[in-house]
Amino acid sequence: MISGGIVGSRSVTGFFHHSGHLVCDGVALQAIADREGTPLYVYSAATLRERFRALDDAFDGYPHALHYALKANSNLAIGQLLRGLGSCADANSIWEIDVARRMGFEPHQIVFTGVGKSPAELERAVPLGLKAINVESAGELARIEAIAQTLGRPARVAVRINPDIDAKSHPHISTGLKINKFGVPLDAARELFATLHGRPFLKLVAVHVHIGSQITSLDPLTGAARFVAAMATELAAAGMPLEYVDVGGGLGISYDESPVVDTREYVRAVVDAIRPTGLPIVLEPGRSIVGPAGVLLGRVIDLKPRNAVSEFAVIDAGMTELMRPALYNAFHRIEPVIASDDAPTQYEVVGPVCESSDVVGRDRLLRPLAIGDLLAIRDAGAYGAAMSSNYNRRPLPAEVLVDNGTWRVIRRRQSVDDMLALEQALAEAGTR
Repeated sequence: MISGGIVGSRSVTGFFHHSGHLVCDGVALQAIADREGTPLYVYSAATLRERFRALDDAFDGYPHALHYALKANSNLAIGQLLRGLGSCADANSIWEIDVARRMGFEPHQIVFTGVGKSPAELERAVPLGLKAINVESAGELARIEAIAQTLGRPARVAVRINPDIDAKSHPHISTGLKINKFGVPLDAARELFATLHGRPFLKLVAVHVHIGSQITSLDPLTGAARFVAAMATELAAAGMPLEYVDVGGGLGISYDESPVVDTREYVRAVVDAIRPTGLPIVLEPGRSIVGPAGVLLGRVIDLKPRNAVSEFAVIDAGMTELMRPALYNAFHRIEPVIASDDAPTQYEVVGPVCESSDVVGRDRLLRPLAIGDLLAIRDAGAYGAAMSSNYNRRPLPAEVLVDNGTWRVIRRRQSVDDMLALEQALAEAGTR
């Protein structure tokens, strides 16, 4: 743990400004970057705790479990911090399950989601006794059944139903429409349920819906909760009572400071929809917890004219560190870590990667920049480091967690040796 750069009151948490400096939980981001280098992810432990507890407390005692979606950010330290608060885990691959177990999650605390679970993944997952495998098709269910029969004990499964609800989010992160690859259509799901009475090696424990990510209005989320409640009631009437209902995740955050759904209002709507069933609720939050808890820091490495009214600001962080702008045309606030009162200049903030799509922020008004200035890309805690890559042989960035006035590196910066460790060079004679 490293102390230093402490400014302001420790009673103020998260990312805020103090005397013209952007700080994290009272620690100056400039001090962290000067020590650890850039590109660099910095996370606020206090924000992670506050956002998890706000969601957990909003249930007001109604039975529930929060299964943190590891796909948002699966850093070991972050998962361990959330597990310590009472979180369970949602994994999208057998490798995320492996990571979850190294974080300390027990198999009964893990749900296994994902549209394409390979035979090899299922061969490893079924014997674990997970809380549930969220099934995506009749074929997948049959493959799970065959493995369970070989083991001689039933597999716990939930069926993910595609409710054909429009999440009103970006098409690339919408998952609840018939045109999306996710889940079982309702009619096919009913046919599947009708077969379960005669399949002793399958134990149906839940129904599951997840209609997409970054949902910022209440109607789609409420509609999904009502849908899954109706399905639970229908199954109970057919002699298939469930253990719980899984309403997925998807609650969005404000990347541009526009209004979003209040957490307590969201949870109240979900609970009101599910309460008549009497069943516990499983929720799979990811972005809503970790998104605002992280920033990506990058330094200005070049400035050059763009057009008559703006300049390019080239920084050392780009699509290899934060894919979202290139992938989704996603917006992230960008600001200099050290502010000034100078009149703003328009910049196209771009990364160093050899792709025209490597644009971090278009037409941003920032105080005049100079080479070496440190910029913070806000709300980058989710789908940032988790989606980073080695394109252009760029090393994965370091990650830092700030907690109670100190920081520690929770993932060191990757080296070229790390990148090449799994590769095999040709023998010198064989290259001639």
